[in-house]
Amino acid sequence: MAFDLELSGVGKVFPNGTLAVADLDLQVEKGEFISFLRPSGCGKTTTLRMIAGFEEATSGDILIRGKRVNDLPPERRPTSTIFQNFALFPHMTVRQNIEYGLHIKGLSGAARRARADGIMEKLQLVDLARRRPGELSGGQRQRTALARGLVVEPDILLLDEPLGALDANLRKPIQNELKLLQRKVGITFIFVTHAQSEALVLSDRIVVMNRGRAEQISRPDELYTRPRTEFVARFIGRNSILTGTLSRVDQRLAVVDTPFGPLSGAPNGDQLEVGRPAAVVVSSEAMDVRPATAAGAAGNALKGRLVGRTMTGLEVHLTVTLENDQEIMIEASRNKYEQAFASPEVLVSWSAPDATVIRTG
Repeated sequence: MAFDLELSGVGKVFPNGTLAVADLDLQVEKGEFISFLRPSGCGKTTTLRMIAGFEEATSGDILIRGKRVNDLPPERRPTSTIFQNFALFPHMTVRQNIEYGLHIKGLSGAARRARADGIMEKLQLVDLARRRPGELSGGQRQRTALARGLVVEPDILLLDEPLGALDANLRKPIQNELKLLQRKVGITFIFVTHAQSEALVLSDRIVVMNRGRAEQISRPDELYTRPRTEFVARFIGRNSILTGTLSRVDQRLAVVDTPFGPLSGAPNGDQLEVGRPAAVVVSSEAMDVRPATAAGAAGNALKGRLVGRTMTGLEVHLTVTLENDQEIMIEASRNKYEQAFASPEVLVSWSAPDATVIRTG
């Protein structure tokens, strides 16, 4: 059975020699929600445009349901694209915007109306059918853009930062709507965003891009807790990265000799070699803080000084400066550290399975 989307060694080099995407391999199952994540300039939007046909791949193959589409123009590819500004026609009503793609495809008036009625009912747009984009809220415009993209029944829906233009207070409820809609229609979504929270909440898998290359392709939970590279460890979440030299590794445990002594975590990746640079990556939620005089913190324990303590809702954020002046951040439930420490001298510790050891350098 063919994948809905397959990228095999896909690359893009612009005429001026700039490398945008390099040797990208990706296989997407039908109905998956895939996000490309990274700030501007990493190649994620270029990848989306190559899938849509707006940019030509300079190497590799793009296959949709087993058919190579490299040479097909956008209008002949089984995809629809939703842009950040939604690109709705301001002089058209909601219904007219939704029916536009069907008109281009040559459907009769009756067929266009029937198809549009179905998608408007599904997206709760029936009562807005006669309004123009200027009369809609941000969420209503987004639903209209989604309806216009879905009504042509694409195999794949491509979304280029479609929430980027929305106010922060609108983004979360619309994220929820988008995820529910994707599950309801069962269409493959390829989503480009620079917002970690969106990618982590919405995606089945995330492609983290860096300088045109895929650093890691993983489920959100794996990406957050098991980064495979130093770039991902620094980019995703709030991790403390403690560098040194790998001294021991097996399937369950890796030990890194650091300036603080030997520290351990679960090995990640097949590039770990004894005697080579490595790092222990610990998420801010996996760390525990206790007074420096407390017992029971043998093993992965760091001496430090508590220099900051802030409350955010039900969470507390502790900032600890280690002996080499490196700062680390600890996040926990507010009631865990509700009482102030008697002394700023503390120990920071973690369980080895909660940390990850990666290759560096």
